[in-house]
Amino acid sequence: MKRVKHLANHAAWRCSGFLAATALLLGAATAAYPSPVSDARSGLPIGSELDEDAVSNPREIFHSEATRGHRSYMSNLGNLAFNSPYTLGEAARKAHISCATCHVNGASNPKLFIPGLSTRPGNFDTTSSLFNPKTDNGVLDPVTIPSLRGTRFLGPYGHDGRTASLRDFVRNVIVNEFAGAEPAPQFLDAMVAYIEDIDFLPNPNLDKSARLTANATAAQRRGEALFVKPFPHDPDLSCSACHRPSAAFIDHRQHDIGSGGLYKTPTLLNADFAAPYFHDGRFDNFGQVIDHFNRTYGLGLSAQDRSDLVDYLSAVGDGVRPEYRLTGGNVLADINSFVSVLDIAIPRRDTDVIAFTVQSVHDLLQDLADHYAEPPAKEANGIRERQLARATLATLMQLLQRIQSEIAAGRYDEAAGEYLNYRKVSFASAPLALQAAEPWSRFAN
Repeated sequence: MKRVKHLANHAAWRCSGFLAATALLLGAATAAYPSPVSDARSGLPIGSELDEDAVSNPREIFHSEATRGHRSYMSNLGNLAFNSPYTLGEAARKAHISCATCHVNGASNPKLFIPGLSTRPGNFDTTSSLFNPKTDNGVLDPVTIPSLRGTRFLGPYGHDGRTASLRDFVRNVIVNEFAGAEPAPQFLDAMVAYIEDIDFLPNPNLDKSARLTANATAAQRRGEALFVKPFPHDPDLSCSACHRPSAAFIDHRQHDIGSGGLYKTPTLLNADFAAPYFHDGRFDNFGQVIDHFNRTYGLGLSAQDRSDLVDYLSAVGDGVRPEYRLTGGNVLADINSFVSVLDIAIPRRDTDVIAFTVQSVHDLLQDLADHYAEPPAKEANGIRERQLARATLATLMQLLQRIQSEIAAGRYDEAAGEYLNYRKVSFASAPLALQAAEPWSRFAN
């Protein structure tokens, strides 16, 4: 750490007038909205909590990386579109909301809460007037935010399983729920590619047939036996009849389980990280879910039975999560993966992708720069480090604008040159500058 700080400080004293000048751009930009929301600038109700600055965020595990060692262009483009407010409508853009706000890195967001649209953290009314008045049904009917892990195995889509096609479902969310413009086919296909690339977290508690391994506890094994045991009133029914272990613990069907309508069977894989439970999030934990089924179906479960089932479900719902902490360097690495679509978009002369990337990444860099804001007057520590971090990010933003200007003028070779300059700064000086300023950033709070 001392060596990194020494290099960054040395660079700060030698930084060019260009870097110092571009830092002024950041002071004029609009700062990121606080979370929870405490004023009306975002258009969200006061007290809304998006939890976008959580220190420990979930991460995706990508099927393409596990099988081919790298992600596809379409998956990276879809990830960019998923993280860009420009994919959605005007109200979402004003609030800096993207698909990733609710589905944090392809998982859920159990802390998201919007007064008037949520009845508890982790659920959200998708048919309200806030984002699209045309689809307001006049009823407060929030649904939980599902994880997208393993989505390619989990159709049909929606809590009620109303949509067979994931592509159609994604389009409906963009156009109808959030009043976004009709997405271009390649962007819609890319978002589907990204979502389908997200794997379940690996679970060492389960073997290849989704049975408990030899390391299971006695309580977990008793729970597994109860899980497949027929219900007293109907020998054709059991927990496993709907949550089929061999099929990702689902049956691709809708059922009325006494929760207020027909809803599809949710997967139990990685469910430890998917609370609250049921379509509306009415239950906080597995114990409450089991109690509901015990009452509704007259299962006659004893206290020991219920405890054993909780242990089994917890084993099934577990998973190994990648190590990740929200830092400036990690956020920049994510942004660099978004920018990588220009590797192909510039040679292809795909002006739509280039313009979307420049606009979206520019905003993401600005949000990152806001994490290194000027300190209060009485706080003198880290001033130079934060100035250098902001100046470096401002340089990246200016290079993006130069790329767009060259593209607009039809100078693709020159745009490729500016893109190379962007990559050099983003992989060389920028990580050092952000790491040196980290102790005085919002990431450290």
